[in-house]
Amino acid sequence: MTSHVFLIPKKPTLFYRPLQELPCLNENLEGSLLCMSQRKRKERPCYGEENTPHELIQHWSPPRKQPRPCGKGKENAFVLARRPRKNRDSTAGLCWDSLPDELLLGIFSRLSLQDLLRTSRVCKRWHRLAFDESLWHSVDLVGKAQLDAELGQVLTAGVLRLRCPHVCIGQPGFKNPELLRVQHMDLSGCTIQTTVLEDILSRCRRLQNLSLEGLMLSDSILQYVNSLAQNSELVRLNLCGCAGFSPASLAEMLQSCTQLEELNVSWCDFSSQHVQAIAANIPLNVTHLNISGYRQNMTMEDVKNLVERCPKLTNLDLSDSVLVTADSFPFLQQLSSLRHLALSRCYQIHPAALIDFEKFEKLQTLEVFGLIQDSYLPILSKGLPHIQINTLPFSSVARPTSATKKDRTLWGMHCRLVYKP
Repeated sequence: MTSHVFLIPKKPTLFYRPLQELPCLNENLEGSLLCMSQRKRKERPCYGEENTPHELIQHWSPPRKQPRPCGKGKENAFVLARRPRKNRDSTAGLCWDSLPDELLLGIFSRLSLQDLLRTSRVCKRWHRLAFDESLWHSVDLVGKAQLDAELGQVLTAGVLRLRCPHVCIGQPGFKNPELLRVQHMDLSGCTIQTTVLEDILSRCRRLQNLSLEGLMLSDSILQYVNSLAQNSELVRLNLCGCAGFSPASLAEMLQSCTQLEELNVSWCDFSSQHVQAIAANIPLNVTHLNISGYRQNMTMEDVKNLVERCPKLTNLDLSDSVLVTADSFPFLQQLSSLRHLALSRCYQIHPAALIDFEKFEKLQTLEVFGLIQDSYLPILSKGLPHIQINTLPFSSVARPTSATKKDRTLWGMHCRLVYKP
């Protein structure tokens, strides 16, 4: 019998080795994300099997929710449980919505013009507070090239002081016929249509200081029916270089503005009738008057009427009036309060006659540019030791900003909101 031998292969021995852990790239860097993940892997239990065991799944899974204990007889009842809310920390901070209007207005009052306009776009409440009239009492728009609806919005916001000279003004676009609260306004040298200027001034009743230097006006702007004549509290008026109105409307305006103290009507497009209207109707309380630049239209009779009409004059400018002679000195001497006198380029006055001003005991400054040569000035100053001669080449009567000072004041008042291009 033949025996068969079967060779049974031995079962190979399997060797299981755990995976080697990779060392951290930088063990000294404790803040490294790689080190943090390495530490997390160390915390997890390591199993040598290739497949994930059931114990590992249970370990990584979130804990099961335990049933809420119920009372006896209520084993099958369904119970809803809500996690308790975390108590808010009262010291974490205040909400802007909880602040009262008065406190927000106090904060807004510290903002610049640009920041205040940005704030107005946050929400409806902030828009209402950002245009509160207490924040817009004084605005300086110097440097703004074009003003259209922005000017109407600023004026209707309740501005009291507005400074925007040398600006091109379009249509303000007023949305209602309400009167404006503006009291001090400088529109000197603006490019503006006469109809637009009429619309603005017709809404003004509280003006105290106004400068329209170099603008084209009209009779309706000066007359009582529409605008300037209705501002009975007007104190300073600058109409230097203006034109477009008649002597009758000028006289009506002067008769209505009884509180006027400073008036500048120099170098206007005036005839002799305009000058006569000023001499006959200028308010009695005027203390500062600039009526220079009328050459052949200012006569000695006009000077006499002005002196008799305004005995309180302290500052008088008659420059560039070639018909004024030294015979006007006795009239001028009647002004007991006269402190500043300008007779520049009044060529009918002989330089030797200037020594007569030694009789003016209270006179402080005398402007006689063009009448005397520089070589004769020391001799005249020696004969008039109490008077400063030729120190002010430009007149500051009723002007919002002095020509000798480079500041942004408005008749000595500063504006809080300033435009910065």
